[in-house]
Amino acid sequence: MAVVGGSVAGCAAALAAHRGGADEITVYERAADRLADRGVGLAVHNSRYTELESAGYLDADMQWVQLTGRRWYVRDEAAPGPLGHEIGVMPFPFRTYNWGPLWGELRRRVPETVTFRTGTTVDGVRPCPGGAVVETDDGATERFDVVVGADGYRSAVREAAFPGVRAAYAGYLAWRGAYPEERLADPDLWAVDDCVYAVFPGGHVILYRIPDGAGGRRVNWVLYTAPPPGVDADLGTGTSAATGPRSLPPGGLTDALSRHLRYVTDELLPPYWGAVVRATAPSELLLQPMYDYTAPRYTQGRVLLAGDAATVARPHTGAGAVKALQDATVLESAILTAVTWPDALESYDTDRTVAGRTMVDLGRRLGRALVQETPDWRSLSQADLEAWWKQADGTGAFGGRELRRR
Repeated sequence: MAVVGGSVAGCAAALAAHRGGADEITVYERAADRLADRGVGLAVHNSRYTELESAGYLDADMQWVQLTGRRWYVRDEAAPGPLGHEIGVMPFPFRTYNWGPLWGELRRRVPETVTFRTGTTVDGVRPCPGGAVVETDDGATERFDVVVGADGYRSAVREAAFPGVRAAYAGYLAWRGAYPEERLADPDLWAVDDCVYAVFPGGHVILYRIPDGAGGRRVNWVLYTAPPPGVDADLGTGTSAATGPRSLPPGGLTDALSRHLRYVTDELLPPYWGAVVRATAPSELLLQPMYDYTAPRYTQGRVLLAGDAATVARPHTGAGAVKALQDATVLESAILTAVTWPDALESYDTDRTVAGRTMVDLGRRLGRALVQETPDWRSLSQADLEAWWKQADGTGAFGGRELRRR
């Protein structure tokens, strides 16, 4: 078996294949060295953690910060303090992780019998009798019984399986930042176990702590809003873009994008939360256009898709890493219980295609509620907020769908 991509989804898929009994597993990763660690965070619902711990993909040795509540604030000049007007509080049973240390733990758990070919770019995959052939940028080809595409949202494997399936720009952006907690001003104003949603007309920022991988913590935030017309023109967001929207790495924000972020922090956010965002250095800022898609199927012949190669749901769902790890648990189970590779792929596809569609639908619904069609935040009471969130969440899939029991 081949796994294309050595990130979180790829390492989890390789681990799943090994546990399922596949032999001669090869992972192709285009990065020549350790994958770039931007120190950003991710969150895992407590219930999904329990499932993934039971399946052997997460455990207590992976550093985390426990969140318990979600506090909603809106700017109000009449508010008595710098945090803004508190609209309401909701339970928020999530563990937060740092992407780098989490990836490192998964990478270390992949057995040495798995071959990692780093510094190798896969240009394409083509079907062959009873398998698929991997083609790399050095002109080499190799046949495998099954190829797993875990190579992210610009997946070469998905393009081979489903040509033309690309991300659709949602019309707004996500600014992200993370930095050491020691830089935080007045930390006592913000409880460690609180996730904060600071909202404004047309967007919001989510803020929470994550581990730093060395026994301390980092501040992690994501701010969503649409920029003024034309400011996002260089990101490949137009309908004529051939490859879909592209992200900007740390330090890559244009002057126009930086000015808009400054406007939001100065004029739209409550003073304290605006200052938390402004404390981020330019080299710690990155930007992602919001988009979503899901492949029509998770398998095609002897090709299987996992993680962002299969489905990208907007981060509002709180389940990006969860879904990638769930893909791995289902893959392991499918290999263990099936008699043939076609049976295993069919079992995997039946489960994960539905899960992918559910999360994309949820991301779009939450995007409308939290960014594109925001309510009059200042008018909401606690009861109003709870009713609004219940309607926005819809099926209750926030944080990820429960794994189907087998």
